[in-house]
Amino acid sequence: LKGMIPAMPLIYAIEDDENIRQLVKTALEAFGYEVSTFETATEGLSAIAAKTPDLLLFDIMLPDMDGVTAVKKLRQNPSYQELPIMMLTAKTTELDKVAGLDAGADDYLTKPCHPDRLAARAKRLLQTYGKFKNIIQAGGLSLDTDTYKLLYKERYILLPDTEGKILRLLMEKHPSLTSRSELLTYVWGTEKYTDE
Repeated sequence: LKGMIPAMPLIYAIEDDENIRQLVKTALEAFGYEVSTFETATEGLSAIAAKTPDLLLFDIMLPDMDGVTAVKKLRQNPSYQELPIMMLTAKTTELDKVAGLDAGADDYLTKPCHPDRLAARAKRLLQTYGKFKNIIQAGGLSLDTDTYKLLYKERYILLPDTEGKILRLLMEKHPSLTSRSELLTYVWGTEKYTDE
């Protein structure tokens, strides 16, 4: 089963403010993502050409080339049509949001934002696009929701359907608690009688 589930997602953050770069890196790494940061659009675009990330976070106000122009440039290349991109910026007007989304960004988040919110939006983009479309993650676990193949510490395990469903629900709800009745309903449905 080796190689059937992608490794932890690689995220690039292009941000000119060093403090925000470090904050974004720390916040996303706490959720298990691999994060590389870049100060300018030029540095970021060079890194993308060398190794394509799984998600890209772009500030708009950058010293060499603004984020909107950089995103437009990326979207013109067929290799990056499916690359999930989030604008992470202090620009809050409706016009700025429209410009970012029109350029090809898939999401637009304004700073400052809570690290949990940033991680949740990143997770949503990763699960909506590309190779992580059917992959959910919690802590150090990655689960393919179609096949119930589990990756943990570079070890792959193929779970039976029932165990796969149980784990999927717990991972989707993480870090919240799941009630016993919710678990029974999700795994076995309401039609089937299940003794608690």
